[in-house]
Amino acid sequence: MSSRAKIKDIAERAGVSPATVSRALSDSGLVAEPTLSRIREAAQSLDYRPNVRARNLRTQKSMAVLLVVRDVSNPFYLEIFKGVEATAREAGYSVLMGNTENHPGRELEYFDMLRDGHADGMILMNGKLPLSQSRDPKQLGRLPIVVALELIEDCVLPHVQIDNVGAACGAVKHLLSLGHRRIAHICGPVPEVMSVLRREGYRKAMAAAGLAIPEGYEPIGDYTIASGAALCRELFSRADKPTALFIGNDEMAFGAINELRRLGLDVPGDVSVVGFDDLFLSECFYPPLTTVSQPRAQIGHLAMNQLLKVMNGDDAIEPLVEIETTLKIRGSTGPAKTSDN
Repeated sequence: MSSRAKIKDIAERAGVSPATVSRALSDSGLVAEPTLSRIREAAQSLDYRPNVRARNLRTQKSMAVLLVVRDVSNPFYLEIFKGVEATAREAGYSVLMGNTENHPGRELEYFDMLRDGHADGMILMNGKLPLSQSRDPKQLGRLPIVVALELIEDCVLPHVQIDNVGAACGAVKHLLSLGHRRIAHICGPVPEVMSVLRREGYRKAMAAAGLAIPEGYEPIGDYTIASGAALCRELFSRADKPTALFIGNDEMAFGAINELRRLGLDVPGDVSVVGFDDLFLSECFYPPLTTVSQPRAQIGHLAMNQLLKVMNGDDAIEPLVEIETTLKIRGSTGPAKTSDN
């Protein structure tokens, strides 16, 4: 056809009324098979594309959602975005990514976008609410927001999470099973909850093994390569150098391994390293990084599914969805030298 297909064109081809076509294309659940399939086939054959502007004016919806992250340059978010976007597209939504860079003003801007109707919902992944945002359950509960991976304490919003304590504990137990006893932990930014939980898992595993943690064995980084390198350098300037490192994310682990090489130390011959996240580069890094793997595409899919329920007023929303992780054992961990322990 030379002009853009309309609902009445689909109705003619499918042999139904325009109202039936409208109900079918809006996934109202009011059109049964085989009529529903016939309408969809007609729409596809006519290359029908909905008039989004007209629909938005009619429904008072933007048909867009916000995915708000702390640093859009971090490759960790890419697979999550893909999971969110695939699920959102099926429901007719587009996804906007917001980059806060831990800037309070930007964090507030994205909340204003939501409140002003420029987006219909938000998946929050920067781990905090703007300081001016009320934590009153009645007010906060009205906002269509799902918190993913990061955890906000005393917050009524639904969360999609992993077991950070259990995952960290399992990573440290792997190092213990290799004979390591002097295990240091390069933390993420404390007091952010996710970093605190991973540190808690490290402490739990060390305590279960009857091992005291020397003062200074838990330096605090900021999830960047540079902080991983700097804190590794501090740890290996000590007299009681660790033989293994459990590190709060893969980027800091990359920085630490590069610094260990600069210091003339072999990984894993001299020092074993475990990261957290399983970035796509982790398997290609040398040596391939042993790391806690999070199913990021699944996380994005589940977070968007939760958000759709929130936006649709579903009463059966789970306040917490917890996803399992896997420890991917690769080439950056090996047995401790007997002389070191």
